[in-house]
Amino acid sequence: MEAKKNVKASLIAIALTLCTAANAEVAQGRPNVPEFSPAFANQTRAPELAEAVALKTSVIAGGLDRPWGVEVLPGGGYLVTERPGSLRVIRPGQAMVSVRGLPKVAYAGQGGLLDVALAPDFAQSRKIFLSYSKPIGNNAVTAVAAAVLSADMTRLISLSDIFIQTPAMRGGRHFGSRVVPDGDVIYITTGDRGAQTPAQDLRGTAGKVLRIYPDGSVPNDNPMVGQNDVDAAIYSYGHRNVQGADLNPGTGELWTLEHGPAGGDELNRIKPGANYGWPVVSYGENYNGSPVGTGKTSADGVEEPRYYWDPVIAPSGFAFYEGDLFDWQGDVIAASLNPGGIVRLKLNGAQVAGEARYLGDLGRVRDVEIDRDGAILLLTDDGRLLRVTPG
Repeated sequence: MEAKKNVKASLIAIALTLCTAANAEVAQGRPNVPEFSPAFANQTRAPELAEAVALKTSVIAGGLDRPWGVEVLPGGGYLVTERPGSLRVIRPGQAMVSVRGLPKVAYAGQGGLLDVALAPDFAQSRKIFLSYSKPIGNNAVTAVAAAVLSADMTRLISLSDIFIQTPAMRGGRHFGSRVVPDGDVIYITTGDRGAQTPAQDLRGTAGKVLRIYPDGSVPNDNPMVGQNDVDAAIYSYGHRNVQGADLNPGTGELWTLEHGPAGGDELNRIKPGANYGWPVVSYGENYNGSPVGTGKTSADGVEEPRYYWDPVIAPSGFAFYEGDLFDWQGDVIAASLNPGGIVRLKLNGAQVAGEARYLGDLGRVRDVEIDRDGAILLLTDDGRLLRVTPG
């Protein structure tokens, strides 16, 4: 009888341990601002996803020079941008190709050649979009250019800017920037250029999400159309530095990943015309320990982030998972620059249900894309393009 009691007690203890582990948060450091509280359940430090996952990484290409964005070509292979100003065509087993005819970039600080995206009709039009930091005198801006990639993938044809951020500013910080085609429009994300105040100024396009047509014109149904002293391309505002953006496959809505200061990295669901608060409110603090803006996390008329991190993960690119290799349909797969690796978020509608972190030994991961077969593609700051598959 005593033995049976001991066995029962042990089983209960194991069950409690497993339950506790299932509800524990991901191991991470002390928050920068411990006095801040989330606005709703699982807005931060969601339960760790407890299922065991083995991952295998393989190198597609190495020796890249500060790679920033990757795009999958429909016929096989990849386009990869390098911040110093190069666009590469990478096909496994073949020599890397350098594309000619790129725009001149302001390669300094965080600036350079940034994102690359294919037009939805690329198979017919061969049109691509490039975001980059454009030099204007001694200043620089975030710009997006459209071009046609030649059939042999060696040069760009008919390159022209379709978006130029205003105002031009000095310095090499916070350019954004992602380009997300969505049917007949494209979304563009910009940073505040490290100046903070432009994010709330609706006369300019720094610290914003923009929505335009591929020729640079503004859709009539944009939320700011018809308002005085407002740039009509603005779709949302109050952003610090959005380096991740993707369309939610379940809803078609644009979601973004945004760098916070010390703490306060954000995952946002973008609503037309909405204010996301920077630099008035934040779940982080300034690097010197002083409060951001009002020192509060929320304000009337400001959208809450769907998730935030404190301490930061320093997020860059991300993708919603769509594929058959992992049972992660609709999950967020985010690149982390610090501490590194990738971060996975499971969603329940618009709320995060759990978080997991993988491959921290990879160091700084810059971009995430999903390959045609469902493998996860990663770009690392040390110059590698990787494929991640189940181990």
